[in-house]
Amino acid sequence: MLAEMAFFSFVELTDPTSHGAYNRWHQLDHRPENLALPGVAWGDRWARTGKEAEPARGTAVDGTDYVAMYWFRSPVEESIAAWDRLGEASFQWGRGPIIPGVRRPLLGFFRPVKGYAAARVLVDPDVLPYRPNRGLHLTLTRYPEPHSRDAHDAFAWEDTRLIPELLAVDGVAGAWTFSFSHPQQHGTLPFKGSVSEPAGGLRIRMLYLDEDPGPVSRAVAQAEQAAGAAPDAPRNTGEVLFASPLQTIIPWQDW
Repeated sequence: MLAEMAFFSFVELTDPTSHGAYNRWHQLDHRPENLALPGVAWGDRWARTGKEAEPARGTAVDGTDYVAMYWFRSPVEESIAAWDRLGEASFQWGRGPIIPGVRRPLLGFFRPVKGYAAARVLVDPDVLPYRPNRGLHLTLTRYPEPHSRDAHDAFAWEDTRLIPELLAVDGVAGAWTFSFSHPQQHGTLPFKGSVSEPAGGLRIRMLYLDEDPGPVSRAVAQAEQAAGAAPDAPRNTGEVLFASPLQTIIPWQDW
C-alpha cells in the first residue's frame, strides 16, 4: 500500500478576495515544504468551483473551497511528528500555517482502506496519486454506528458493486477509500480537529478524474443513483455530508 495514513484538510476562505494569496502560499511555499519531508509519500490539493450551484446539506463542510491531503509513510508516528515540527517551524518563520480568514472545518487523519484503478489506465492503484489528474469527485459519509452490520453491508456493496460501476464511467481513472482514524491535535499549534466522530465514523471515497470534473461528476451521480436503486442495494448507506467535484489547481493560471 502507498501509505499507512492519510491526512485530509477541508478549507473554507471567509474572505473572497484572499484566494490568490492563499493559493500562492499553499502551492509555492507550504506544499513544497511538506513534500520534501521523507515521511510524506505525496500530497496534493484541489479547488471546489461552482459550489453555489450545489444543494446545501446543512453540514459543517458545506462551505468548503479547497481540499488538501497528504499520504504518510511508515513509521507513521515519526512521519507525522516531523510534519508537525515543520508546522511549528513555519510559524516561527512567519510563513503560516495560521492565516487570517482561513477556516478549517475538518482536519483529520484517515486510514487508507483500498485503492482501485480503471483497467484502461494500466497503472497500479498505488500509482494513482502520482498520475496527473484533472480533479476528483469526493464523497464524505458519516456512519453513526461504524461497526454495525448495516455499515459492513454498505462497505461490501461499495467494494463489489458500486465502485466497479463508477470505474466504468468515462473520465474516472480510479478510486481510493479511507476510514476515519482521529482528528488532528497539533503538538504546538492551535489546530484542533473539530471532528468528534468515533474511529470509522467517517468515510471518504475519492475518484480520480482525467476529464472535466463537472460533467464526470454528474455521470458519477447518475451511476451511483442507478446502482443504489438495484433490488439488492443496501438501504442504509450512511449520511452523505459532502459530495462534490474538485478541480486540479494549475499554478498561476488558476490564481
